[in-house]
Amino acid sequence: MLDIKLIRDQPDVVRAGFARRGEDPALVDQVLRLDERRRELLREVEALKATRNLVSKEISKMKDAAAREAKIAEMRALGDQIGEFDRQAAAADAEFDALMLVLPNLPDQRVPVGTSEHDNIVVRTEGTPRAFDFTPKPHWELGEALDIIDFERGIKISGSRFFVLKGAGARLQRALVGWMLDTHTTKHGYTEVLPPYVVKADALVGTGNLPKFGENLFRIEGHDLTLIPTAEVPVTNLYREEILDAGQLPIYHVAYTPCWRNEQMSGGRDVRGIKRVYQFDKVEMVKFVEPAHSYAELLTLIDNAEQICKALAIPYRLLELCTADLGTAVMKYDLELWAPGVDEWLEVSSCANFGDYQARRANIRYRPEHGAKPEFVHTLNGSGLALPRVMIAIIENYQQADGSIVVPEVLRGYMGGVDVIR
Repeated sequence: MLDIKLIRDQPDVVRAGFARRGEDPALVDQVLRLDERRRELLREVEALKATRNLVSKEISKMKDAAAREAKIAEMRALGDQIGEFDRQAAAADAEFDALMLVLPNLPDQRVPVGTSEHDNIVVRTEGTPRAFDFTPKPHWELGEALDIIDFERGIKISGSRFFVLKGAGARLQRALVGWMLDTHTTKHGYTEVLPPYVVKADALVGTGNLPKFGENLFRIEGHDLTLIPTAEVPVTNLYREEILDAGQLPIYHVAYTPCWRNEQMSGGRDVRGIKRVYQFDKVEMVKFVEPAHSYAELLTLIDNAEQICKALAIPYRLLELCTADLGTAVMKYDLELWAPGVDEWLEVSSCANFGDYQARRANIRYRPEHGAKPEFVHTLNGSGLALPRVMIAIIENYQQADGSIVVPEVLRGYMGGVDVIR
């Protein structure tokens, strides 16, 4: 959520920010009209209530019964008028709040301007794709042949876009989760949390998933509960409606959770395999930091995710996302692993700085020093990393001519010493 004071005091700055994102700058004028309307109604209500209070004191001193009754009748009419203004003010507040919740965040001035994901910039590419002396197969062929991915039974029990990991496939995913959590907690300074996998609507509003992206969520019928689309939602809301001390910051959390997203998916090249599915696992990093340090914290966050890519010894690249592809962030970078079987780069992490956008929605503040006025923290998050695309990259990059898959060296201790999946 944007600061209404910023919109009032610097409307042209906000208009320019919206324009850079490809959003309608006229939203600013709409907000200002609603803001003025609700403030005007509030002034009217307060003036009428002040009049009522003053007259009520006069009535208590009046000795003429007839005059007193006339004033009481007059105050009843004034009370009805106040009630009507209260209703109008409440409606104006609701309309204003609803609009504020769908306003986009303002991009950092350093973010490149673009009109689509095609304008994202490749910052660098690390590693050289393997030169195969055979034609590499896609992960679905390898997974089915090794009996580590079962598509038919996944569809049978849950429908399309679901799958079952079996045997060494299930163990490989479990190994990845354990290794990534251990890396982030022992080397990168994160504290692990295991949050609920369902959240209330307020939590989704806090991170910006509601009301704008509600169609992508799986809701539990009959309850104010929704399956989480990412661990970012419950972890960010750990400190909802709290005031933290500056000494507590920065706070780094990492969490493993399953995630559910009801994304609209088209057919074509993504219809096969496990690239686009409704349920997937992810290790997520979340940071709560002082505003002055948030850009430096973003760079560290990227490095934390990048270290996982490097340790897997799979080619990867870092992308700087343009204004059209930021979502609700002020700045965002993606990490993509190379997958030779499907012949494409697969996004495995989005590292984003949200500024105070989420903190303002969730009311997460900190006190810079003792006795100081509370200020909003900055929040950041990034996948560290997201499955099952890491699984795809491992299966396809480490495949052998005989259809077996070499286990990356960093995972062998988590695989009970298994070095090849046959």
